Amino acid sequence: MIEHIGNQYVVARPVYSANAFGEEHKKKDRYHKTFLDHLKVCCSCSTQKAKRIALSLLPIASWLPAYRIKEWLLSDIVSGISTGLVCVLQGLAYALLVNIPPSYGLYAAFFPIIVYFFLGTSRHISVGPFPVLSIMVGATVMRLSSMADPSPMDSSNSSMSNNSLLDDHKVMVAATVTVLSGIIQLLMGALQIGFMVIYLSESLISGFTTAAAVHVLVSQLKFILQLNVPAYTDPFSLFKVLNSIFTQIEKTNIADLVTSLTVLFILFVVKEINQCYKAKLPVPIPIELIMTVIATGISYGCDFKSRFDVAVIGKMQSGFQPPITPDIKIIEGTIGDSFSIAIVGFTVAFSVASVYSLKHDYPIDGNQELIALGLSNIFTGSFKGFASSTALSRSAIQESTGGKTQVAGILSAVIVLIVIVALGFLLEPLQKSVLAALALGNLKGMLMQFTEIRRLWRKDKYDCLIWIMTFIFVTVLGLALGLAASVAFQLLTIVFRTQFPKCSTLANVGRSNIYKNKKDYSDIHELEGVKIFRCPSPIYFANINFFKQKLIDAVGFNPLRILRKRNKAVKKIRKLQKKGLLQVTPKGVICTVDSLKDSDEELDNNQIEELNQPINTTDLPFQIDWNANLPLNIVVPKIELHSLILDFSAVSFLDVSSMRGLKTILQEFIRIKVDVYIVGTDDDFIEKLARCEFFDDEVKDSIFFLTIHDAVLHIFMKKDYSTSKFNFSQVPVETQF
Repeated sequence: MIEHIGNQYVVARPVYSANAFGEEHKKKDRYHKTFLDHLKVCCSCSTQKAKRIALSLLPIASWLPAYRIKEWLLSDIVSGISTGLVCVLQGLAYALLVNIPPSYGLYAAFFPIIVYFFLGTSRHISVGPFPVLSIMVGATVMRLSSMADPSPMDSSNSSMSNNSLLDDHKVMVAATVTVLSGIIQLLMGALQIGFMVIYLSESLISGFTTAAAVHVLVSQLKFILQLNVPAYTDPFSLFKVLNSIFTQIEKTNIADLVTSLTVLFILFVVKEINQCYKAKLPVPIPIELIMTVIATGISYGCDFKSRFDVAVIGKMQSGFQPPITPDIKIIEGTIGDSFSIAIVGFTVAFSVASVYSLKHDYPIDGNQELIALGLSNIFTGSFKGFASSTALSRSAIQESTGGKTQVAGILSAVIVLIVIVALGFLLEPLQKSVLAALALGNLKGMLMQFTEIRRLWRKDKYDCLIWIMTFIFVTVLGLALGLAASVAFQLLTIVFRTQFPKCSTLANVGRSNIYKNKKDYSDIHELEGVKIFRCPSPIYFANINFFKQKLIDAVGFNPLRILRKRNKAVKKIRKLQKKGLLQVTPKGVICTVDSLKDSDEELDNNQIEELNQPINTTDLPFQIDWNANLPLNIVVPKIELHSLILDFSAVSFLDVSSMRGLKTILQEFIRIKVDVYIVGTDDDFIEKLARCEFFDDEVKDSIFFLTIHDAVLHIFMKKDYSTSKFNFSQVPVETQF
């Protein structure tokens, strides 16, 4: 019965153990579905299910018929044109990260948009090249290209031919890795395992992308300075690249350096203006496009290539190339790299898509996103593009300029198509250092993530440590190996948190049914002889010993040591009785000798197993009061504890190994006459213990109670507290709050 009185309430109910509650309130018989039941549901077919599957696999069929032409078309056109111009420039710039000719970046900017238009579930992200993925693909390209050995030629054009063969090999590696990563994403989507992205936390992704931005920054220095830097792909490669740059810094091309620094400065200034006045500007100032046009015009008009020996884009192939078949030999050596690329690409795209789906209130499907990105990469790789995801800056432009649907995306693809087919030749005089500056200009957001360290340190030091270690791993070990090490470290922190939980001793606060950590409150009340111990994590093989030690520290003694001391004492008393040295009188037990020689070591070493058994005093003509003075030199530690309550409300599971350890702990307390109660567990927890034959004559299922207060009131009714320092009469079975 619950009675409401103002902002208080009075509860009157029986004290419930788990068994008593189960007897009074019978559980419903529920049928729990088996694997076969779920399999039947998956294999069943109906008209509605077929329609639902078709719409999920082809999302365009659900949103395109509802497209509001009058309201959305103009916004999508403006957004598509703005985004398309950025797609062209980022495609060219990020191709440098992949270490392939810039023209192939246009394919990576075009094909993913076409596939995603039909299969994607997000209406706002702009799929295409992403700097982190590009640098990951580039690392694989350089690793495999360093093993390539183009056949030497005797003609005068042998050097040019070798460079052409090497470029073709690099393109093949990038395309093969892209196709393989797309196949991995497609399989993950088909198997409905998009949940794997949950193993990459926000802190890990932030640290990883920041470290990747550092790799991008270092990789572009050779284009900004126009230096011939060898390819390094092993751990510590970033430092080897820096060493190579600094050892030949005197060979820097001043024209490229001045051009790139000027472009970078203007980019940062105008981007800050865009950010500060984004509410007033109808569209962001397309500074990348403006700088590209100006830089191309100046380079062409002043003939920078001949006068200053700058590196330019060079020949831009017009139109598309025929599709290729991935190289099986390359696949064999890039499975690990492709898996990392697939996971990172999906994680970034899904994270950005989730932000916009929440902002604009529409659902997205993680598994369908995997399918869309997978087919995008397969299609792109087949046409000599490289891996795609979504660039944060490009998606922000598509959404902020009014993009409502992926119609804006398809219009941006049209802009890229125009450049591929008709206007590509205009970009041939553009310096590679300008493309490098454009790539670096889009890294500000990722590099600014260093400020996350301070925020994470204040909120959660474990997350801060994950960020820092991820950054270090990726910076030192490289992208693929660093990502694997970061995920392993992140999982290790989870194990560490549960392996060393913050256990606490609880006490009654305010003489109510509320129990809190006794170190945190001054107005606390502890029932004499009762300890309430809380474990806030699962108990399993890795932390059972830690749990036991913390419990021993909380109660102040080791129950096994007390048990052995008492069994030793019983042996001595039994020996005295057999020798007739103990006499039972109405006034008590009288010992007729002053001392007794015995070897504690002998008992410890030879009869250790016997000392761990329950204390048996049935053959003695008297009961032993273990807290009273014992005869002769028999010394047993005295304990005041008679009841122990274990709060397992936060213990979500218990494995078989820890069950044995927990049962041993409970038996040790029970054998020294300390009643143990477990509270806060759910029915499944108790049922699992029963299935594993946890209960016996010593450890019974009657030790479980619904709440701490139920157990405390049960102890109050069971024990006599008339002389207790803590008068619990103020907290009767009918409890007032």
